[in-house]
Amino acid sequence: MGSASPPSPLPCGAPASLTRVTVILLLAAGTMAALGTEGGSVFFLDVTTLTLLEGKTLSPDEVLRSVPDDYRCGKALGPVESLQGHLQDPAKILIGYSRGLLVIWSQTSQCVDHVFLGNQQLESLCWGRGGSTIISSHSDGSYAIWSTDAGSPQTLQPTVATTPYGPFPCKAINKILWRSCELGGHYIIFSGGMPRASYGDRHCVSVLRAETLVTLDFTSRIIDFFTVHSMRPEDEFDDPQALAVLLEEELVMLDLLTPGWPAMPAPYLAPLHSSAITCSAHVANVPSKLWARIVRAGEQQSPQPASSASSWPITGGQNLAQEPLQRGLLLTGHEDGTVRFWDASGVALRPLYKLSTADLFQTDCDHADNLAQAAEDDWPPFRKVGCFDPYSDDPRLGVQKVVLCKYTAQMVVAGTAGQVLVLELSDAPAEQAVSVASVDLLQDREGFTWKGHERLNPRTGLLPWPAGFQPRMLVQCLPPAAVTAVTLHAEWSLVAFGTSHGFGLFDYQRKSAVLARCTLHPNDSLAMEGPLSRVKSLKKSLRQSFRRIRKSRVSGKKRPTTATSKLQEANAQLVEQGCPHDVEMTPVQRRIEPRSADDSLSGVVRCLYFADTFLRDAAHHGPTMWAGTNSGSVFAYALEVPAAAAGSEKRPEQVVEAVLGKEVQLMHRAPVVAIAVLDGRGRPLPEPYEASRDLAQAPDMQGGHAVLIASEEQFKVFTLPKVSAKTKFKLTAHEGCRVRKVALATFASVACEDYAETCLACLTNLGDVHVFSVPGLRPQVHYSCIRKEDISGIASCVFTRHGQGFYLISPSEFERFSLSARNITEPLCSLDISWPSHKPRESPKLSQANGTPSIILAPQSCEGSPSITYRKQTDTTELPEATLSPTSVDLATSGETTLDTTGDVTVEDVKDFLSSSEESENRRNLVEDEDRSCALLIT
Repeated sequence: MGSASPPSPLPCGAPASLTRVTVILLLAAGTMAALGTEGGSVFFLDVTTLTLLEGKTLSPDEVLRSVPDDYRCGKALGPVESLQGHLQDPAKILIGYSRGLLVIWSQTSQCVDHVFLGNQQLESLCWGRGGSTIISSHSDGSYAIWSTDAGSPQTLQPTVATTPYGPFPCKAINKILWRSCELGGHYIIFSGGMPRASYGDRHCVSVLRAETLVTLDFTSRIIDFFTVHSMRPEDEFDDPQALAVLLEEELVMLDLLTPGWPAMPAPYLAPLHSSAITCSAHVANVPSKLWARIVRAGEQQSPQPASSASSWPITGGQNLAQEPLQRGLLLTGHEDGTVRFWDASGVALRPLYKLSTADLFQTDCDHADNLAQAAEDDWPPFRKVGCFDPYSDDPRLGVQKVVLCKYTAQMVVAGTAGQVLVLELSDAPAEQAVSVASVDLLQDREGFTWKGHERLNPRTGLLPWPAGFQPRMLVQCLPPAAVTAVTLHAEWSLVAFGTSHGFGLFDYQRKSAVLARCTLHPNDSLAMEGPLSRVKSLKKSLRQSFRRIRKSRVSGKKRPTTATSKLQEANAQLVEQGCPHDVEMTPVQRRIEPRSADDSLSGVVRCLYFADTFLRDAAHHGPTMWAGTNSGSVFAYALEVPAAAAGSEKRPEQVVEAVLGKEVQLMHRAPVVAIAVLDGRGRPLPEPYEASRDLAQAPDMQGGHAVLIASEEQFKVFTLPKVSAKTKFKLTAHEGCRVRKVALATFASVACEDYAETCLACLTNLGDVHVFSVPGLRPQVHYSCIRKEDISGIASCVFTRHGQGFYLISPSEFERFSLSARNITEPLCSLDISWPSHKPRESPKLSQANGTPSIILAPQSCEGSPSITYRKQTDTTELPEATLSPTSVDLATSGETTLDTTGDVTVEDVKDFLSSSEESENRRNLVEDEDRSCALLIT
């Protein structure tokens, strides 16, 4: 061992529960920390040497000597619930015990200066700025105000004791703050304390000033809260500027300088899952004009504070990354019918704009909300705060697909109840009616009865719409099944959509249907039940499963051995023996059983695609629409779209016609995941308006085109217009996996800026990412990206056009990855940490929450500032030195304020660590240079 273990201040063999640390206070000088334990003792730790200080331990017995005999004869003091330091007199510590006893301990004289004989179970403490006021909160929902100006060293009763939400039984007030104001009227801020029977399940923080009381109602559990106020010792008042509330799902900041105490819009850490994410899409290279319009619409939704004093009070380090050359949008569709726009140009996702589609429909909750508002009492004065809302008004509002045309600012949002919304960006509010049309995808086919949910009823008449994306057209699919695929061609004013019953084509310029095709198989009964229906037959699904198993066993049985087969086997062995070993053999392929044609949900439309290509003959090209289904069928339609006049982008008001040109059936009937047409040079066709506006290289219309069809099992390239197989790659046969996500991405060269290749990127059900050349389909690279057990992460993955991708690692977090060596988005920032010795600061928690970057405090350098090593790459933010209000960390708090603990910390654990601290320090080599600066570079 590098150093001997210090003497134990506890009796030998003391139970671990008595030495379990409940609260830590880093004293103002920054060189010593006080450790409160469950046994009621307070130990003192030298932070610079990490050794326990002998002779300074405060035991419960020593405290009991300062209380009257009748109080001493009662129950034990219990664990140390709170430790608070004095801002102006760092030698004094306020200690609160679970029984309710409050003690002011003087480190200078090593004695008790004052005791407050409380009898109610203590939850939290706060010391007033001047030290003359102490406020305590208790388990019965009450708080008490104590005065330290009394002449006697013992205070029997508080000056004020009240239960703010009484007289009925209330829950505990877990934490309480007292803040003074120069203008008069102090703040009392506390969490909990709600009436147990009526509102015991709510997560609330109450703000009380004079006669004004606001009950902030949150939708997720409260972790902690603090105020941003002056911490300069020479200031007489706190004068809080803002209230920061850390919740389990979001961070909320309230402006205390503005009347009404409104919430401040967060520049970061906005909850992605304010409602559950149901789909996502990425838009690369957004034009600057469209970007500015979206940002402007978002600013009108949440106006910024007018005064500079009300700006976001938390400041961080310096962003060393260069300004992104291109703007990227990440669109997320949510369960409540909203679509959120995020700035995905850099490392952090920044909210730009929120689109809500629920205002267009009459939902089931409208009547219930009216009844709830009528029955809601004015007391307590609840106010909903925060944007996290896990409860969906109507599951039919859920967004399934999102498509945005970045050149025309037109957008399509498709939902769970078969609704397809065509929207257009407007810079001014408007009041207008929305046109509604229905498309019957069953085409009056007999024998099918829809058993799922009903369609959403749209609101009629003139409706007010704020600035932003405003609906122009509502297309309702019948039956109202969830939309599984959608695509938009703004240049042709066409939108195509598909469900589990078929696909349709709609002309939103003329507001008329062009095509409706039913893809149902006679055995597709499950397609009629819908995703929200509970009438699926368990017997039928089991029966179908056993049939498939029986069929695969029968097909796999060996045929009777004949003389001819024996001769063939012998010849094969001779050929194998005579073959030289250095010759590369063809890899063994797995045998893939063809899927049954009568499988359930075989008619689900998986992908839709528009292309200007050769379909009828090799001499004439024109608009086409392609559709792929779950049964491996591909339908190609030739479209007659009136051409726009010269100098005009709007086509004439003529009827669009669609004629079936080709129909392809894949042999193994694997679901078709994606379709793309390649020009004569083997490059994918540009997006609408890209070629006509000279924003991309025009496609080669001289050479022969080809169509790339990606199924779950293989990739195949067919020539056009003959649709003959050109090349293929059997992914399932070679790798034993299935395709889940596919995208064509452009990979730019690092060595040559002008060189780039287009490749096919795919994500498999095993979480691996494969990249293939196009159109040769040669494997290029293979990476392990997502855990194969993370089914939701694989399902949520979305690729970008430049070789990056996003996927959900949790319901609230996106992880970004890059397949390109040139196009990489990584955090690059610096944080200057300066901790003056006269400023109080917060000690890091000994029990880190999962996913929290751990901070290692190394011994002080010659300048007196600790060195810091981060174990995890993360974005960092720093609070200004004058705004840190908490000075202690409670480790044993109630269930409402504890996020997560990885283990209990005891004094014995600290001693075990101290005994080997020197050896551990030398082994890890935390401090390589004592003169190194405290600047932290995250790369």
